[in-house]
Amino acid sequence: MTTHTKAPVTPAETPRRRRAPRRRISGLHLYTLVLIAWLILPIAIMILFGFNDTRSKQNFEWQGFTLRWYAHLFDKSDLTAAVVNSLTIALLSTLITTVIGTFAGLALGRYRFRGKGSTNLVLFMAISCPEIVMGASLLSMFVTFNLPRGYLTILLAHVMFSIAFVAVTVRARVVGLDPAVEEAAQDLGAGPWTRFRLVTLPMIMPGVLAGALLAFVLSIDDFVITNFTSGATVTFPLWIYGSTRTGTPPQVNVMGTIIFAVGVLIAVVSARRSARARTRA
Repeated sequence: MTTHTKAPVTPAETPRRRRAPRRRISGLHLYTLVLIAWLILPIAIMILFGFNDTRSKQNFEWQGFTLRWYAHLFDKSDLTAAVVNSLTIALLSTLITTVIGTFAGLALGRYRFRGKGSTNLVLFMAISCPEIVMGASLLSMFVTFNLPRGYLTILLAHVMFSIAFVAVTVRARVVGLDPAVEEAAQDLGAGPWTRFRLVTLPMIMPGVLAGALLAFVLSIDDFVITNFTSGATVTFPLWIYGSTRTGTPPQVNVMGTIIFAVGVLIAVVSARRSARARTRA
C-alpha cells in the first residue's frame, strides 16, 4: 500500500498578498488639512488656557498647568449670571423658534397659498441681512413700542432672527418627502393630528433637530443683535467683551470649553441618530 505525501510548498509558490496602493497627499488634501487646523487652532488655545496657572488678570501667557479653575468655576457670580442668561435665553428661543419655524417650513414646503413667494423672500432676507442692520431695526421697534430693553427683548430678538433658519431647514426636508406615505395613512383612517404625529413629524424630525441646533448655536453666541437689545441684562458674549478691558479670567476659557464640549456631544448624538434612521430606512 503506497501513501501519497504532498510536496512542501516553496516560498515561490505561495500567493503574494497584494499591497494596497499608497495614496499620495495631493495639494487639495494638504489645503484641507491646513484649513481644518486653522479652524481648530483658536478652540484648542481656548481649551489649553483653561488649564493655565496664571496669577495675573491677563490670561495670555502660559505659566503652568493647573485644574483649579475647574474647581473654582463659579467663583465669579457676575460671570455665572451671564452664562445662565445666555443658556436660558438660548433654550427658550430654541423652543419657541423650533415650534414656529417647523410649522412655517411645513406650510412653505407642502402647500400653495397667496403670498408664499413673498414669505420665502422675507425669510431669505432675514438670513442674508447683516446683524448690525437687524439689531438697529429691532432696537427701533422696541423703542417705538416703548418696550424696556432687557431679558425679554433679547429673547424676542433671538426668536425673530432664528425663525428663518429653522423654517428654511424644515422646508428643505419637507420638499423631499413622499406624499404617498401620508395618503396611505389617511386611507387607513388616520386623522390630521394622527398623521402629523405618527407619520409627518418622524419623517421631518432630522430637519427639525438640525434647525433647533442651528437656532441654539446662533442664540448662545450672538453679540451684535444682543448688544442692541440687551439694556442692563448681560449675556456671556457681552460679559467677555466687557472683561477684555480689565482682563479675561481663566473661568471664561473653562465656560467656553464646557459649552463647546456640550455642543459637540449634541451634534455627535444627532448625527448618529440620523445615521441609524437612514440605515433602518
